[in-house]
Amino acid sequence: MKFGIVVFPGSNCDQDCFYVIKDVFKKPVKYIWHKDTNLKGFDCVILPGGFSYGDYLRTGAIARFSPVMNSITDFARKGGTVIGICNGFQILLEAGLLPGVMLRNRGLHFICKYVYAKTENNHTRFTSLYNAEQILKIPIAHNEGNYYIDATGLRELQNNNQIVFRYCSVAGEISDQFNPNGASDNIAGIMNKKGNVLGMMPHPERSSERELGSQDGYFIFKSILKWLEMRRAW
Repeated sequence: MKFGIVVFPGSNCDQDCFYVIKDVFKKPVKYIWHKDTNLKGFDCVILPGGFSYGDYLRTGAIARFSPVMNSITDFARKGGTVIGICNGFQILLEAGLLPGVMLRNRGLHFICKYVYAKTENNHTRFTSLYNAEQILKIPIAHNEGNYYIDATGLRELQNNNQIVFRYCSVAGEISDQFNPNGASDNIAGIMNKKGNVLGMMPHPERSSERELGSQDGYFIFKSILKWLEMRRAW
């Protein structure tokens, strides 16, 4: 199983993701420069956090036109596993691989802290090793993490179980009080209808070792590996 980490100008979490795959999970991983278009041999593609193209114009709006994105769109269309983290989530939205848009945090300030998120759907290739409604302690670091989707789109996400994570209290209470950025319905992460593309604002790569203060993000990557291993055995 081989992972690819996409590197855009301005990416700054690519090395964190690379480290987790290579040194924590001991799996093959390679950087994919944003001008590369060949994804042959990759089983999972990760779009990491950062400030692609300096976040000029709008987060992810320029990166969406990088040559690699056409290949990622085709990779996803064929069922390939794709995860976008923070800026990667923003890019997936701009590319139309996930519904909705990102707005500035409602307080208009950059937020960098640990939050709690509830696992709303553990029947996915990204979350199968979590318990239903498991609460994750996981960090966020963003200025534009205020996920927005209109009422019709939100109902569709809810009806299709596409909402994967929602911000909550340490006890699992979901309310505006525990919404760090103003996101619609406290949404922290969603997937596409097919279930092979995940976008999330929290950083699982920054919570994959106990030494970092939480290991809760570890099981996202572990779940992906489990799914890939099962698929290979079919």
